[in-house]
Amino acid sequence: MPQFHKDGVDIAYLDEGEGDPILLIHGFASNKQVNWVYPGWVDTLVKNGRRVIAIDNRGHGQSSKFYDPAAYGAPIMAEDARRLLDHLAIEAVWVMGYSMGARISAFLALNHPQRIKGAIFGGLGYGMVTGVGDPEPIAGALEAERLQDIGDRTGRAFRAFADQTGSDRLALAACMRSSRQKISEDDVARIDVPVLVAVGTKDDIAGSPQKLADLMPNAQVLDIPGRDHMVAVGDKVFKAGVLAFLGEAAA
Repeated sequence: MPQFHKDGVDIAYLDEGEGDPILLIHGFASNKQVNWVYPGWVDTLVKNGRRVIAIDNRGHGQSSKFYDPAAYGAPIMAEDARRLLDHLAIEAVWVMGYSMGARISAFLALNHPQRIKGAIFGGLGYGMVTGVGDPEPIAGALEAERLQDIGDRTGRAFRAFADQTGSDRLALAACMRSSRQKISEDDVARIDVPVLVAVGTKDDIAGSPQKLADLMPNAQVLDIPGRDHMVAVGDKVFKAGVLAFLGEAAA
């Protein structure tokens, strides 16, 4: 997979297909392969006539790892995404992020509005404003020596996922301690491009998708039936809804 180096950071990415570009930003403890390639998103979007760019966020996948929480944060990671667009000489894209990737996508849209044609916020609703819980049980679970020693249910789930994806657990712990910056209602309201908020109906992490969408002037909601936070990403309803949204928004 290609990489580029900028400001002391190596960022890995994929770039496939031709047509209107869309940037994919994965969730916490995932990577471009697990979040977008394996569930069929890259293939689906390429077949839809799009150029698909997917980034490995710092601390994840094949990108640089850091162990200081100050090296992370969603605004910092949004700048990595912006640098990738610069590297590829892409002026403006659609962006789709899942969970942490949705938060990063929102900061990208807020700080570089001229670069964003529209956005899909997957796996994150009003939690973008309120936050989505205490990061410490998850960070602690990632630092624990053994999975069986972890009592917190959410922390245990993220630790198991990190082990499954072969992630650098200590880098993820540092990321978890700084990546959940809240975005105020007033700032969310400044995102005026077309937005789709897509959340599983059994997702107990994301917060209300409708409450988030109501803050923005050009947003709509896609409910992903019967899916929780961990499995909604590959759902066929999600894929169909995103393709319909992209087609309508670009019309």
